[in-house]
Amino acid sequence: MSPRTPGLDERLYAYLLEVGLREHPELRALREETDRLAEGEMRSSAEQAQLLAFLIELMGAERVLEVGCFTGYATLAMALALPPHGQVTTLDVNADWAAIGRRHWQRAGVAEKISLRLGLALDSLDALLAEGVGDSFDLVYLDADKKHYEAYLERALALVRPGGVIAADNVLWHGAVADPADRSRQTRALRRFNRRVHDDPRLALCMVPIGDGLTLLRRR
Repeated sequence: MSPRTPGLDERLYAYLLEVGLREHPELRALREETDRLAEGEMRSSAEQAQLLAFLIELMGAERVLEVGCFTGYATLAMALALPPHGQVTTLDVNADWAAIGRRHWQRAGVAEKISLRLGLALDSLDALLAEGVGDSFDLVYLDADKKHYEAYLERALALVRPGGVIAADNVLWHGAVADPADRSRQTRALRRFNRRVHDDPRLALCMVPIGDGLTLLRRR
């Protein structure tokens, strides 16, 4: 839920986008269209989407699960990084937002790599488990309702393969997680999630201050 990494002034951020980012034309078009929405701040940052795409290539990933599609910016970045037979399964409750992304997915030539499931994320995750696809995803990206992050995590651990990666967005929550005066429900949920993954021996952990904070977890 942050379209750019904080702490960078406009000049430095523009430089990062110019020489540190290889953005497909349809990715850029979708980013710019999303940013014109009232809810545009929900978009994953361009640099974060590129990191996820890099991890997909590095891992040789073929199956990706995304919990929270929004307009499908990160979805498109990940689909572009997959091999021709790769697949992104993305979950969301809002068909209108996903429809924005679908136009760009099609123009980028990767729509066939993306499977959108509409409905509550927990229901969709449970349906995937019931279909017998546990231990099969190479990477799971969590970027939906923060109040359910712990529940998403447990299902992601059952769906991702051993050695696979779970990436969780918004773990810094614009700095609110470090503000003891902030007792909002979402902030408290993220604090619990951050502490839980920190203490979980099943997971290798790396919290990266990119976008609004991205925690990378490897299932041991």
